[in-house]
Amino acid sequence: MPYGTISCMMTRRLGTAVLFLLFATAAWAADVTGTWKGDSQGPDGNTFTLSYTFKQDGAKLTGTALGPMGDPLPIENGKVDGDKISFSVKVDFNGGMVLSSTGTIKGDEITLKTKAEGGDMDMPPMTLKRQK
Repeated sequence: MPYGTISCMMTRRLGTAVLFLLFATAAWAADVTGTWKGDSQGPDGNTFTLSYTFKQDGAKLTGTALGPMGDPLPIENGKVDGDKISFSVKVDFNGGMVLSSTGTIKGDEITLKTKAEGGDMDMPPMTLKRQK
């Protein structure tokens, strides 16, 4: 076979392999659609339960957060990237603040870290569990 034919075949095979890896990675990406709950500790030391209802569409994440006050708050700027999740929630507390969360998805658990933007109120890490 001429060199150009071999080079063309290798390029096609490499392209096919790259496409396969991209599709395989998308298939393995976590789908967090559903309800997740976890307990967190407030600054006063009291424990309270947080509930998140996520809806995932590809990498886009929407949904609501339900805290101790019982009002559903919309999730903003949500995304899922492989086993990583991130989103923010605006809360009407102390004149209003934005809580930004990042986490790692492992099966039916998400380890979540949350911090207040522009403030010093970081919450301790928490584990969310998928509700079935």
